[in-house]
Amino acid sequence: MLSKQWNANKQIARQIYQQHRGLAHKTSTMRLEEAKPYADIPGPSKLQLIRAFLPGGRYKNLPVHEMFLDMNRQYGSIFRMPSVAGTDMVLTMNPQDYEIVFRNEGQYPHRRSFEVMDYFKKVHRREIFDGYDGLTSGNGPEWGKMRTAVNPILLQPRNAKLYMKNLLQISDEFLERIRSIRNPATQEMPDDFAVDIRHLVIESICSVALNTHLGLLGDQRNNKEVQTLIAALQDVVELGFQLDMMPAFWKYFPIPSFKKLMRSLDTITDFCYFHIENALKRIEEDAKAGKPTEIGLEKSLLEKLARFDRQTAVIIAMDLLFAGADPTLVSLAGILLSLSKNPDKQARLLEEIREILPNKDSPLTMENMRNMPYLRACIKEGIRMYPIGPGTLRRMPHDVVLSGYRVVAGTDVGTAANYQMANMEQFVPKVREFIPERWLRDESNSNSHLVGDTATPFMYLPFGFGPRACAGKRIVDMMLEIAIARLVRNFQIGFDYPIENAFKAKFFVQPNIPFKFKFVERSG
Repeated sequence: MLSKQWNANKQIARQIYQQHRGLAHKTSTMRLEEAKPYADIPGPSKLQLIRAFLPGGRYKNLPVHEMFLDMNRQYGSIFRMPSVAGTDMVLTMNPQDYEIVFRNEGQYPHRRSFEVMDYFKKVHRREIFDGYDGLTSGNGPEWGKMRTAVNPILLQPRNAKLYMKNLLQISDEFLERIRSIRNPATQEMPDDFAVDIRHLVIESICSVALNTHLGLLGDQRNNKEVQTLIAALQDVVELGFQLDMMPAFWKYFPIPSFKKLMRSLDTITDFCYFHIENALKRIEEDAKAGKPTEIGLEKSLLEKLARFDRQTAVIIAMDLLFAGADPTLVSLAGILLSLSKNPDKQARLLEEIREILPNKDSPLTMENMRNMPYLRACIKEGIRMYPIGPGTLRRMPHDVVLSGYRVVAGTDVGTAANYQMANMEQFVPKVREFIPERWLRDESNSNSHLVGDTATPFMYLPFGFGPRACAGKRIVDMMLEIAIARLVRNFQIGFDYPIENAFKAKFFVQPNIPFKFKFVERSG
């Protein structure tokens, strides 16, 4: 549970902090010939690692962040996980190493390929993907070519107007869903409200990436096709990372989890392909009928992607669903929990929002959304407190020095910034307090989220860094900003239950309690 993790982190963080307080400058300037050899990096042997993942082993069914914390206790703040059949991984919990990793990642930052995804695309469903990798699993010049092409489409602010109207419509449906299902006496949501939050996220992603309205917040909530898709997405989140991060037994044995993952990937692929083909047919029919486009632009993000390359549109849609569905659910729920337990922060946020939206039905626009810094600060702080995963992997293109050791080219290096570092008192003052003001530049405690000689902006990277930063960041940001702004403007948000164990962590974080939020209608 996360509460147990945070308590354990305090002691571990003290050790890390002391180990590296005087080492930071030396490590960052140490030359390769002065570093300790790669072979001296501590860690388990191959045999020990294999045993640890077998039934009865130390790490069988253990959440990945707890595995890393356990290795930290055994081996120190940097340790090596030898590959069973592939590439070694070195994990560092020294924040001073993070900048070295990211500043040396190269033109095409290489992230350990999801081998099961490679197999799915290149072997299992080769007829669909035809050699395309995608943004999440691809690497090298071909990945760089695709990323360069889609970056302007996904990340340019002016393209947000292509999907903002859809996101606002879905937000309206979510508000009405809340009003229709809350308990009239208590104003609380039902035990399964997490399902509705997930539906909000999936509906939003599909409206952007598939140009499709599924009706998940209305009469299609129990649609069997969509429920199958949601189950498949959850399988991919857990099984995909389990099979990729751990020893690749699936290459040699008929593992049931591998077969289940292939079926789930088939489900998602078929769903995306069907809806994209239908959406593109509608777009083509509209064009033939002479229907005008809005302000001279394409009508949707999907159309822009398809005009670049039809196959790319399919892959980007899948990537957004894979990477965005459950993580965005956790982020949104975590922010709502934080606001509900900190009414003073919620009141300040409401004051800001009311200046932009004087009435509950006042429209959100691209222009007025720029004037809500406290809203964005609340989102950043909520994501810090409830991160979605353990960190980031990069394959080093050349030798580097990390924590005094020479890490050789071709090694996968993992950073634990998201999960461990951002939730340790030694690096974040008042770590378990929700303080959005940390992120406001014009306040006295701005940038106080990092402390000590180990302070570095590379400690907190929820959307990654550099060329491999999350391509869907702008879409996720807008989804969260619209949802939080509209919810706070319409309702006083409360939560009358403990939240210490609100989430559970395996590879990614998942809901662990009923999200029985109380949504009390505001008078005006």
